[in-house]
Amino acid sequence: MKRMLIVEDDVITQNVMRKIFQSDYQIDLCESAEEYYDKHSSTKYDIIIMDISIKGNKHGLDLMKEIKESPTYDGIPIICLTAHAQMKTRQAAMESGADLFLTKPVFNKMLKEAVTALIMREEEKAEGINRKNS
Repeated sequence: MKRMLIVEDDVITQNVMRKIFQSDYQIDLCESAEEYYDKHSSTKYDIIIMDISIKGNKHGLDLMKEIKESPTYDGIPIICLTAHAQMKTRQAAMESGADLFLTKPVFNKMLKEAVTALIMREEEKAEGINRKNS
């Protein structure tokens, strides 16, 4: 089963996303960058969904950038899912490493399709690299 990390500090949103994805993914949740470092920084995920506003000393953009710069997470897509809908926020998220920027509220179907498409894209990239190196 594929693994998903959800970085979100709102319990209601956590529960909704767990319900959306629990049949297809093993889900880990965290509410802050500190919790991510304590519990999940050594785990390999297939996809990460991250809010910008999270608990703790760092916001999601900082954590996203750190994750994308880590060799452990090379090729792991990150969806930025946030209520911040401004164009400058979207640009900052993409510059921090988001593969996709979505604003809340989002239709469940759209979110599921985005997750599937990003994972497939990364699998196809990896398959192409493996064939090239064979």
